[in-house]
Amino acid sequence: MSGLLEGKRLLITGIITDQSIAFSVAKLAQEQGATVVLTGFGRLSLVERIAKRLPKEAPVIELDVTNPEHLAGLEGKVREHVDGLDGVLHSIGFAPASCLGGGFLEAPWEDVATAIHVSTFSFKSLAVACLPLMGTGGSVVGLDFDATKAWPVYDWMGVAKAGLESTSRYLARDLGPRGIRVNLVAAGPLRTMAAKSIPGFAVFEESWAKTAPLGWDLNDQVAAAKACCALLSDWFPATTGEIVHVDGGYHAVGSS
Repeated sequence: MSGLLEGKRLLITGIITDQSIAFSVAKLAQEQGATVVLTGFGRLSLVERIAKRLPKEAPVIELDVTNPEHLAGLEGKVREHVDGLDGVLHSIGFAPASCLGGGFLEAPWEDVATAIHVSTFSFKSLAVACLPLMGTGGSVVGLDFDATKAWPVYDWMGVAKAGLESTSRYLARDLGPRGIRVNLVAAGPLRTMAAKSIPGFAVFEESWAKTAPLGWDLNDQVAAAKACCALLSDWFPATTGEIVHVDGGYHAVGSS
């Protein structure tokens, strides 16, 4: 029996450690038959070391999603490894320290602009950079955190995620005629490197598991990875502009 992603060529961004959701997506995608190419930024040697922990070591391309030259050169670098793409995972987010932890009213525009550029605008930038590789058809999936509420300590990253959600809908509108689906997976809080950089993150940990109807494991990235892989597969051919919540059902119930 062939895998869910048999023959698919996927570009996966955002692996920092083996606790990254993107790592779990890459691992599961390979197990389901996909060929995976990774991108990294900054400490490429770290990403390359983590790539060796996958079932099959994957090539790593340097990509700063705020760098126009990197974006323009992405097609050529990807083609060194695969002849095209069937799917892209956007797992990129960053906000300067001033934008998190309770300083919402004080964060300067320069820092907010960085958060929005890296966490929001890059979703569009990455999708457009990959268009020549995707042809007609394919799937773009981004990682989200429910932006319908003002969360404690999340501050301007919450605003950036709200922008990400809106961006995904406009991308779905504009890429739909090319047969390209654009969706988000809104995962609950997980103990990733990104989460650990948020001051006061424990406030999420304390309430989520007891409030989510299905419960919630802060150390299990597999549930979110499975949703990403499903959306990257052919099993959602008529779904675009959607946000799939993988949070134990927390978003659906009131909390006290």
